Amino acid sequence: MLHDLRTAESVRAGHPDKLCDRIADSILDACLRLDEYARVACEVMVTRGRIIVAGEITCAGRPNVRGIVRQVLADTGYNPHDYKVQMYLHRQSPDIAAGVNKSLEAREGSEDAFQALGAGDQGTMYGYATDETKELLPLPVVLAHRICKRVDMVRRQDIIDGLLPDGKAQVTIAYEGDEPKRVQTVVVSVQHGKDKNLGALKKEIYTQVLLPCFKDFPMDDDTVILINPSGRFVEGGPAADTGLTGRKLMVDTYGGLALQGGGALSGKDPTKVDRSGAYMARYIAKHIVACGLAHRCRVNLCYAIGKAEPVAFQIETFGTETISKHILAQAVKACFPLSPAWMIGLLQLRRPIYAATAAYGHFTNPNYPWERLGRCDALFAGVQKMQEHDLN
Repeated sequence: MLHDLRTAESVRAGHPDKLCDRIADSILDACLRLDEYARVACEVMVTRGRIIVAGEITCAGRPNVRGIVRQVLADTGYNPHDYKVQMYLHRQSPDIAAGVNKSLEAREGSEDAFQALGAGDQGTMYGYATDETKELLPLPVVLAHRICKRVDMVRRQDIIDGLLPDGKAQVTIAYEGDEPKRVQTVVVSVQHGKDKNLGALKKEIYTQVLLPCFKDFPMDDDTVILINPSGRFVEGGPAADTGLTGRKLMVDTYGGLALQGGGALSGKDPTKVDRSGAYMARYIAKHIVACGLAHRCRVNLCYAIGKAEPVAFQIETFGTETISKHILAQAVKACFPLSPAWMIGLLQLRRPIYAATAAYGHFTNPNYPWERLGRCDALFAGVQKMQEHDLN
């Protein structure tokens, strides 16, 4: 039987793009500690010896941006003294601020408090869930993130000598239908010190990283394992590769195995629906699958800048739904209002929780508010109500 091969990658916390995401989200967190209503759209670029921080920040306090950058560098394994920090920051545009502060609905006379806040941008966001893993994510995504997280852990704890901060992983799984069958290929590239023996490194990565990561879905004798396939990987990080905020969107979300709207997540406060809408779409999709209402689900939200309610909302269950799609859609609409103010309040998004999301995906940590299953009872009740209404 021909297998469907599905592949996803992840990158380590010290990868130049992820370093930028971590700096941007650490600045966002600092602003939210000073002012929970801060407006932040922060972009970061890193290259050899230079870090550029640019964007719009409107905040009641003044975060120590240079200090934040240096702390992130140190935490990630880089020497802060090797980099010069340049800043180009200004306040949010008054035109954008006006549309966010008072939504189109409020300007047209709505007195609903949840419609007072307008979306901070236009765009389309997708959320996805599948019951093939306990995380309700595609298996290649889970495994690729697991590898990178484990490599970073063994570096920090000196379990493997000579590891440096940069690196990435990629996992290909063979499927039959929607069921994962075997591990086809694993690729791991890790930065290392110049004196590290490559043979020893490959053996240590296999025993200390790959075997623990694949314990619940083992590799087999035919799995292709490629560890540092380019050979030496001594020069890495910003010295070897320029990094930019928001350039690892598939790593952040679903590994390219579900649709992605194109809006970056990191460095943005929750009035930016690129972030809050993506979290809400995932929250809804995860509830649908966790409640057994579908085996696989994609939720699509679309917003217009300055408007509170989405201009489009759609659920796709790929024929795996266990109840009528019409009833499911109506129950979801009743259970999950979708204005920015409601999403921000429900998911408690005005807190400084974002720096941790910058590595290993935004949907892999069960402690993130959008990953918790707090509305299953409400969704079941909504389904029952819609079914009773349909019968009448």
